[in-house]
Amino acid sequence: MPKVTSLSAVTLATADMAAATAFYEALGFEKIYGGPQAGFTSYRAGESYLNLIAAAPGTGFWGRPIFYVDDVDAFHANAVQAGLRPESEPRDAPWRERYFHIVDPDGHEISFARPLGQSAG
Repeated sequence: MPKVTSLSAVTLATADMAAATAFYEALGFEKIYGGPQAGFTSYRAGESYLNLIAAAPGTGFWGRPIFYVDDVDAFHANAVQAGLRPESEPRDAPWRERYFHIVDPDGHEISFARPLGQSAG
């Protein structure tokens, strides 16, 4: 059975990227991508990441936990075999991860990923 190995990141929606980046930078988060005018910004949070994604005002709160797994394709196959419906097949992303998303019964989008170049173990 494939296993979850760690939490990779939490992604939060923001209606005001400039205010959000100023807030997190004031708290001492190390920016590694994006900024006040970007649609997506990422900060280092220890061995994990805090991501901010621009959202239209009034769209409500949104977040996506991202879990690292030891084998994305096997994890996906296990979910499908269990009768779940991932949003897509696993795919390689430009940010160098293989991943897929699935929505839980409450509508939360959950992502399962593995950095590209790491062999399944």
